[in-house]
Amino acid sequence: MSALRPDLAVIAANVAPRSRVLDVGCGDGALMAALRDTRAVDARGLELDPLNVAECVARGLSVIQGDADTDLGYYTDGGFDYAILSQTLQTTKRPDLVLDELLRVGRKAFVSFPNFAHWRVRASLLWHGRMPVTRLLPVAWYETPNIHHVTVRDFRELVAAKGLTVEGAWFLSGDKRISDAAANWRAEHAVFLLSR
Repeated sequence: MSALRPDLAVIAANVAPRSRVLDVGCGDGALMAALRDTRAVDARGLELDPLNVAECVARGLSVIQGDADTDLGYYTDGGFDYAILSQTLQTTKRPDLVLDELLRVGRKAFVSFPNFAHWRVRASLLWHGRMPVTRLLPVAWYETPNIHHVTVRDFRELVAAKGLTVEGAWFLSGDKRISDAAANWRAEHAVFLLSR
């Protein structure tokens, strides 16, 4: 699991063995393959990009092409132990409704996202007056899929407003985990484990 992106490694380390998982926005299937191979997880995927779907299928993964905003309604209530949305929340049209759907189809949900309140993002806006291009946000504002610039504080407020339980929270700076102290300022990425 060490070859996984850091947020995916956190998720993989905290998914119970032999559970049923739906990975929404599964990309190339790296997380699903790791869960299948190291935790005997029954992993299914939903992915928008047809090239990623083809790559997943070539790896022997069960993935269908679909959109988190519109296609989660086809899944049954409580059909999965975990629903996972990694680095996808900020690309959805209605993150609040997608979150509802995740916790309808999964008993628990992992959500990871880039924190747009990280100090480097703030400094770039302050000093240069432009949306930053960084290692973790590598494309210009006009070509980014990120349409909702969420922060750790924004996400915590949404979770509280929905009455959800935070079962776990992990914060990353670069590729390293950091404490939750001043996470809205210090964390580049956040991972939350939620339940109703």
